[in-house]
Formats: sequence, structure tokens, C-alpha cells
Amino acid sequence: MTKREKIEEDLLQHLEESGTHGSHFKDLVDTYLKFWDTVQQLTAEIEERGVVVEYKNGENQYGVKKNDAVAERNKTVNQMLKILNEIGVKPSEKEGDGLPPKL
Repeated sequence: MTKREKIEEDLLQHLEESGTHGSHFKDLVDTYLKFWDTVQQLTAEIEERGVVVEYKNGENQYGVKKNDAVAERNKTVNQMLKILNEIGVKPSEKEGDGLPPKL
């Protein structure tokens, strides 16, 4: 099972366990997964080219500029977080899930 498939399974299971029904919620999961695909592509772009890229315009002028993929990745991740909030996904509060133990 791929990471994407596991995420889809987890999100759909969350909808079922929380009693959240409706085609629009499943559509939000599909949209989330499309955003996830986009983030993977943007991350690969950033890893390949870096956060700053060289450019050359038509007049033989060279320079560097910010890689637009960085800003687009951040925007996409924010949209993904909004979807998770909309379908009611919250961080787990169980010990052993990466969160510090409650005192």
C-alpha cells in the first residue's frame, strides 16, 4: 500500500468513525489527495532546483530569484490543513503518538 493510499484509507476511516456522511465530505478527501499529489511534485521541484533558481531573460541578463514552488507548496499545505479542519481531523492526544506526555 502506498503512502497516498494509506492517507486516503485513514481519512475515509475517520469520516466513518466520526459519523460524518455525505458525498461532499468524500469529495473533500479527493481534493485533499489531489493537493497531496501537488505537494509531492512541488517538493520534488524544490529538492531538485533549490529554493533559489537561476534565470536568463531574452536580453542575456542572468540572475537568481526565489523558486515559486516554495510559495505554492506553502499555499497548498495551508489549503490541505483547512480541509482536515473541515472534516474534523484533529491531532491525537494519545501517549506514544509523538506528542509529549501529559503531566
